Amino acid sequence: MLKKSIKIGGASGFWGDSVIATPQLLNGNDLDFIVYDYLAEITMSIMARARTKDATKGYAVDFVSSVLKLNLRQIADQNVKILSNAGGVNPEACAEAIRELIKELNLDLKVSVVLGDDLISQKNKFSELNTKEMYSDESFPAEDKIASINAYLGAFPIAEALKSGADIVITGRSVDSAVTLGACIYTFGWNEKEFDKLASGSLAGHIIECGTQSTGGNFTDWELVSKDLHQIGYPIVEVSEDGSFDCTKSKNSTGMVSFGTVAEQMLYEIGDPQAYILPDVICDFSNVKIEETDKDKVKISGAKGYPAPNQYKVCATYADGFRAGHVCSFVGIDAAKKARTYGEAIFERSKMIMRMMNIADFDETSIEIIGDNSQYSKKSSNEDNREVVLKFAAKHQDIRAVGIMLKESVGLGLATPPGLSGFVGGRPKPSPIVRLFSFLIDKDQVNVTIDNGSSKSEIKMSSSENFDLSSIQKTTAPDFDEANEKFVDVPLIKVAYGRSGDKGNKANIGIIARDPKFYPAICNFLDEKVVKDCFADFLEGSVERYFLPGSNSINFILNDVLGGGGPASLRNDPQGKAYAQILLDQMIPIPEKLLSQNIE
Repeated sequence: MLKKSIKIGGASGFWGDSVIATPQLLNGNDLDFIVYDYLAEITMSIMARARTKDATKGYAVDFVSSVLKLNLRQIADQNVKILSNAGGVNPEACAEAIRELIKELNLDLKVSVVLGDDLISQKNKFSELNTKEMYSDESFPAEDKIASINAYLGAFPIAEALKSGADIVITGRSVDSAVTLGACIYTFGWNEKEFDKLASGSLAGHIIECGTQSTGGNFTDWELVSKDLHQIGYPIVEVSEDGSFDCTKSKNSTGMVSFGTVAEQMLYEIGDPQAYILPDVICDFSNVKIEETDKDKVKISGAKGYPAPNQYKVCATYADGFRAGHVCSFVGIDAAKKARTYGEAIFERSKMIMRMMNIADFDETSIEIIGDNSQYSKKSSNEDNREVVLKFAAKHQDIRAVGIMLKESVGLGLATPPGLSGFVGGRPKPSPIVRLFSFLIDKDQVNVTIDNGSSKSEIKMSSSENFDLSSIQKTTAPDFDEANEKFVDVPLIKVAYGRSGDKGNKANIGIIARDPKFYPAICNFLDEKVVKDCFADFLEGSVERYFLPGSNSINFILNDVLGGGGPASLRNDPQGKAYAQILLDQMIPIPEKLLSQNIE
């Protein structure tokens, strides 16, 4: 008999999340599954380098040595199934390490592995086909520069592994939400055509895939969750057979689950909310409803789904030179001017030495004066600042160049303007720049298999109809009549929540009305031009705006705004995590009559 609902705990949002999550979730929450998301694009390249040095590595080692080793006996006692993409670029080695641990603890647990995402052996084929980057149309990287190539697999192979009797399922690269959706497909028997259910299960996975970001972490109203932050609860979703679900958090923990915390996470790092493309379904979150039903409990419903794409997204990571940088502080009168003078001198001295060695100029340099509004466009320097931090960085194809810069930043230490200070443990070292190259591949070109340890079975993914995304009727801004209104300019944060994130060199900013009555005015006045002006110093591409009336939200996409993004960027905020905070600081006109009960 199929269950009517299941409880899934989200214990990891990235490689490095706290080991406290698993024992917290196992403490009286009566879970059916715990899911772990470890992988980001940069993580794949780090794991690939680890595998190159040691064929038994290339996965999240601490998932085995810390998370499972400390909790596996309790996991077995509670009959909780574990689903994780901790396998990275070497899921078979990860599974073997888990099997050794199971044997050591004398437990009876079965481990299955989902294989097929790793396409590094086909890099020659992709090069010969002159594969183009799906966003920039750049040519395929040089083969000797490539660190990893992985397709983003979906949830159905995970469900198949569970059907084979697995207690623990390990994958390589899968979409972050796939572990949660896989648990739902396995439990409820959803098929490939139940698009709305698949979209809802994917949304449940999206809500918990970043751990405590849905329970008060990075929340706009952070002071509401600042008490005992060290005990913040990890998220739990209780999913029903019809796809609707509740979100809450682990018992006896701090933090909070509310409309605001969950709405922020729903908009985190998505693009077009009506065409959120996953391997198993194309999701439409525009009319999702988020309702507070109890303290620290919200109900989420209304996700819509469309047929899955016939292709997988593939991400390759490749080396593109080196970068280096450092931070130090300046104190006293004209602190910001002193810091900039020192930073500029570092680059001029370095280039002088580079010319002597016949080394070309830097590919890119960066000076940011933190504490002097350097993150804001159209910034006005605050000459009253008496303490700032200088962050300087550079890129070059030759590791010697960035090494020279680091050395000369020290060599100029006695020639600097007064007030230089800092807490350091020696010069930092140059690091390789890792870039992302994304493209599509037909699903029938990827062989997905399940390895149960004693046998392997191939999984055939059924073909979908070719769904026309342009057939989706786009949501529009609500009507707003400003005639006879008296307006008051207020900071956007007074009437909205915000959350931002990155995808490659793009950033997204989700803005959610605190009250539905503010939504029409926000949609009317917060347009692409306002956002473009706000980020004018960084933005090289266009701004797109999407409406989510179900949650009274807007999602903005800023193209070519992160200086290359992630480890390819020299920015202090290469992932756009602070962009929502910058936008929330902007002034916006709101009808005075709507503010009388809301603004102090």
